[in-house]
Amino acid sequence: MNIRSLTRGDGVVIGAAVLLFIASFLNFYDTGYSNGVKAWDLLGVVMSIHLAGVIAAALIITARALPQPRKFAGLDLGQFGTALAIFAAWTSLWYLLGDGKAGSGQILGFLGAAVLAGGAVATPLLPPLKVALIGAPKPAAPQPYGAQPGGQPGYGYPGGPQPYGAQGQAQPYGTQQPVPGQQQSFGGGQPAQAQPNADAAPAAAPAGDFSPFWFAVPVARPLFGEDGSPAPIAELTPGTWYLAVEQRGPGLVAQTQDGRRGVLQDTSGIQRG
Repeated sequence: MNIRSLTRGDGVVIGAAVLLFIASFLNFYDTGYSNGVKAWDLLGVVMSIHLAGVIAAALIITARALPQPRKFAGLDLGQFGTALAIFAAWTSLWYLLGDGKAGSGQILGFLGAAVLAGGAVATPLLPPLKVALIGAPKPAAPQPYGAQPGGQPGYGYPGGPQPYGAQGQAQPYGTQQPVPGQQQSFGGGQPAQAQPNADAAPAAAPAGDFSPFWFAVPVARPLFGEDGSPAPIAELTPGTWYLAVEQRGPGLVAQTQDGRRGVLQDTSGIQRG
């Protein structure tokens, strides 16, 4: 599980679940007794509102943090958690409107359930709630290619002065070094002028001005296969640096730490190393 994939909306869901749990220990009904009646004294209330809300939040956060979606009864865990959160908020509303003996626990529980359901529904729809809860770390100072902080070699660190696969002077991805105008004759004789060859194939056109670079994603995003398959082959997570090796329309061909390559279709908000 990667907590860096959590968003601000997930933070709202977590906070609402904590509020629901606290409300379960307060008076659900105000009575003449000194201790009152708490949610834990009413099995139907604590199961349908408080525990349902906490379980819903756990399902939503777990679905967000897992690298691959998991399903329960044909529904994604996040979708199942959202439905359970709406059920808890609806049940809490009817208890609140049912009589005039609402205690502080009932009122606070309704607020927590309502915020929980609202956060679960609004997070995929509102861009401000999609922002990562924990931002990606800043790139460290430049190091030799492949070196991690501390001098240990390794893959996935964007501090190298040259892009992956570059030699000598940095060149745009896919370009070749210029061919010298003169060549040495066989046996080490004097340089001879290059002779035109009518049968030689024309020189390959430059591959463009794209240069590989390191980047990090603000939120977890799927990486699709280069063959256009709709099923993702991996998931890019915040806090990890990936190598962009090619421009593919509006997307990027990215390479993961284990060498897999795929197309990142959503490049909005990425952080370059």
